[in-house]
Amino acid sequence: MEDQFVQVVIAVCVLLFAAKLMAELFVRLKLPIVLGELIAGMIVGPFAVGALFTINGDSVVHLGSEIKILGEIGAIVILFMAGLEMTPREFVRGGKAAFTVGALGVVTPFFVGFFVFQMFGFHAYQAMLVATALTATSVAISVQVLSEFGKLKSSEARLIIGAAIIDDVLAIAVLSVVTSLSGSLETVDVLDVTFTILKVLGFFAVMAIVAVFIVPKIASSRFWKAGGSVEGVVTAVFFGTAGVAASIGLSPILGSFVVGMALASSKVFERVENYVHRLGLIFAPLFFAIIGAQVDFRGISPEILILAGVVIAVAIITKLVGCGLPAWMFLKNKQQARRVGIGMISRGEVGLIVAGVGLTSGVLTSNVYSTIVIMVAVTTLITPIWLKLEYRKELGSKTV
Repeated sequence: MEDQFVQVVIAVCVLLFAAKLMAELFVRLKLPIVLGELIAGMIVGPFAVGALFTINGDSVVHLGSEIKILGEIGAIVILFMAGLEMTPREFVRGGKAAFTVGALGVVTPFFVGFFVFQMFGFHAYQAMLVATALTATSVAISVQVLSEFGKLKSSEARLIIGAAIIDDVLAIAVLSVVTSLSGSLETVDVLDVTFTILKVLGFFAVMAIVAVFIVPKIASSRFWKAGGSVEGVVTAVFFGTAGVAASIGLSPILGSFVVGMALASSKVFERVENYVHRLGLIFAPLFFAIIGAQVDFRGISPEILILAGVVIAVAIITKLVGCGLPAWMFLKNKQQARRVGIGMISRGEVGLIVAGVGLTSGVLTSNVYSTIVIMVAVTTLITPIWLKLEYRKELGSKTV
């Protein structure tokens, strides 16, 4: 137990310190900080430099369950911060656009991916699993990038956030359906599939409504007199709601997002925003460094690289088209629509979860698993770079 504790605290030390060092370097290079934090994780992770230094036979950055949980906590904090940037009224007002962009951002990569991978010789369930890994946007990464650029209030940023939330809800629904098939497509019941999707959407809607009506009253209560009580209670609520979301089959980040949104127009907004910003200074870089540390490029063969190239191309094109075109219809601006498509490219934890499910069940080979991990890594890296290029003219000589 003591050895495990030492491993965790040293891993946190190395990851956080490396992330902040790379952040400093990337600020000076006028590159997105989040990209530096991701690369820092890759460098010091157990599959790179971290493998050269060991404690009791394990890498100095040992990616045990405790470290991965810390990463999930970081994602929860980031999405709570994103929720604070959008009031419930703004979310509902942009609901039609967000739902359309988010839905097409799931449907397009899923069906294109399914047919493309069947053409490559994957059997139907394999193709479906890989296609599912292409569906969900890693909203935490897009949010952090937009925050760095000071663009969270822009119309395209609001559409990206709203669509990514819908995207995540629908991707979880798709994942629930696909994993329930257990490798067989002969027993698919359309009614069961429809019920599963409606159940996930219903859970999210109920959770959001309850949060909007109850959370501001809890946080603004005159009962809280002791220093730090409001901040502590708000933290407890958004972590608790994340836990509830996870327990009913949703992504925990959806729970923290709705709590942040519920507080966006409350009386304690400024107080909570100042507090959570400081919290994010620690947990956000830790989250991105942990994501980077999980990337393993060992044992990559030409066959894997070719397949990865195809998967990455499908991942990029389907989000650009599936999200960019409907965004153009709503925003009436080609440049803003393109930014929406780019902001939705980054994949994240859902892709890795699907890959893990497929590998452990024996449906996916280790080569296909590696391909999905490479796709997640590459899309995560190119999103901040591409968004930086898109905003370069507006930023001018400002330091990002």
